[in-house]
Amino acid sequence: MKDNKINIKNAIEAILFVAEKSVNIKEFAQIVGVSSQDIQKEIGLLSEEYKKRGLRLINKGSSYQLISAPEEGPYVARYLNQELKKELGQAALEALAIITYKQPITRVEVEKVRGVNCDAIMRTLQIKGLIEEVSRKDAPGRPILYGTTFEFLQYLGVENIDELPSLTDEEKERIKPTFTF
Repeated sequence: MKDNKINIKNAIEAILFVAEKSVNIKEFAQIVGVSSQDIQKEIGLLSEEYKKRGLRLINKGSSYQLISAPEEGPYVARYLNQELKKELGQAALEALAIITYKQPITRVEVEKVRGVNCDAIMRTLQIKGLIEEVSRKDAPGRPILYGTTFEFLQYLGVENIDELPSLTDEEKERIKPTFTF
């Protein structure tokens, strides 16, 4: 029985780590396949464990989100400032190009084109102010749709996306699978 609880707690933690928003207890229960009471109990244990570390669980009603501990804020701020100053790597530039030409687009759609997980890249692009949430897709789970920002246009020195070079037929074909569900 104890192993099962450890697995539930690990599953909750993994979901919180990758979630872009707060997660409801009922959602956890459905995904993990246990009762809401089991989820609530394990969330309580996780919350206590996090009090001894650099993370915290915040909640609003029955939804929870993983955040950095407020007392670690200065370190997180220094890290984020360093990240803002770094140039974008090839993977981030590729993801940004996909978003630019196919916006609005979900993270999963970007991942379909790239063939790899894009969580960290999407966060980096958001932190740098190059992409933002523009709406929600009318699909199960209502995933976030991303688009480029005014800062992105300013950085490129263009007034709107239409001023960017057009994609070649080959490039259009490469990103076409994004929308075949």
